[in-house]
Amino acid sequence: MPADHSLESRVRAHLAGLRSDDLLRTMRSPIGVDLSSNDYLKLAVHPKVVAAFAAGLAGGGAGSTGSRLLRGERSVFTAVERRFAEFKGTERSLFFSSGYLANLAVLTTLPDPGDVIFSDSLNHASLIDGVRLARATRVVFPHNDVAALARLIADTPCTGHRFVVVESLFSMDGDEAPLVEYARLCRESGALLLVDEAHAVGIYGANGTGLIEAHGVSADVLLSTNPAGKALGVGGAFVAGPAWAIEYLVQRARPFVFSTAAPPAMAHALLASLDVITDEPASRQRLQANARRLRSRLRAAGLGVADSASQIIPVHIGANDAAMALASTLQLEGFDVRAIRPPTVPVGTARLRVSVNVGINLSMVDEFAALLVAAMKEAGLCSAASS
Repeated sequence: MPADHSLESRVRAHLAGLRSDDLLRTMRSPIGVDLSSNDYLKLAVHPKVVAAFAAGLAGGGAGSTGSRLLRGERSVFTAVERRFAEFKGTERSLFFSSGYLANLAVLTTLPDPGDVIFSDSLNHASLIDGVRLARATRVVFPHNDVAALARLIADTPCTGHRFVVVESLFSMDGDEAPLVEYARLCRESGALLLVDEAHAVGIYGANGTGLIEAHGVSADVLLSTNPAGKALGVGGAFVAGPAWAIEYLVQRARPFVFSTAAPPAMAHALLASLDVITDEPASRQRLQANARRLRSRLRAAGLGVADSASQIIPVHIGANDAAMALASTLQLEGFDVRAIRPPTVPVGTARLRVSVNVGINLSMVDEFAALLVAAMKEAGLCSAASS
């Protein structure tokens, strides 16, 4: 049998397995009230951001035409990098086409053989893949377990540098990393702290720069990765930190050197986005008020929702088919909530990932909470969600 037919058979068998396990995915356009996107501040549709993008498109064209080390460089990239470094309180920042590329760049460039990377067990796939591709020894530690991390740092031989890699706000559980404790541990052990602020930048801290600022650990973080397609509303990502580390990424990070630069219009839009975040702090406060309201309503109904302040609220269901059915019910009621299933989350922990944003009001929050609770009771899921 020709090799291509054999491969087709194998792939079709894999697809059939996904279908039987309720894990086959489909791409669906937005429907109804947004409670599933990462556009927490609704900057993707903010008039100032949209106008800046349009002006950048008209003035600079649709594409950059090459990598930034060839003909893809534009003055607006330097301007937005300088602006973001100022925003984040670091010496420099570097703009990448995506958060995935930014994490791959950091983790495949800075660690060398002889180094050890300690990675949280619930880190995002981009961090996991970056750690796997790194030339260093990799050690996975239990989620948010400072004591276990301390033991592993003490017990793992290392002839080079130690790196601790975490998210500041975890995307599927909506819980924060214990950044203060990690900062202390890294100071005491000499380890270097790398923090992905994907779901925190633009939202937390007095200036909206993220949880690094909110917890006062900026001096203890070597580099932060800051994807700009979530609260910042546009796309791409910034790596922020000391000038020497950023310059090394420019010179040696393959995802930067060998990638076509993002469309310049994105940088124009991000300059506007940063202005809005700075000038409109009430939007961040409204987001947090919406999240508090929904958590309060769900806890009052007996759902086991974690006592957290984040805008990401997981409602644990367990079975894949039950999570999909519940999401469909809520979508029919006009609320766009999506089911999250393995491998995005561990087997047996399928859930609804409810992500709150400023585009909804408190009455909509109350309506959604009532519908969710009623649908779960109808499906016999309340006991599972409360466990």
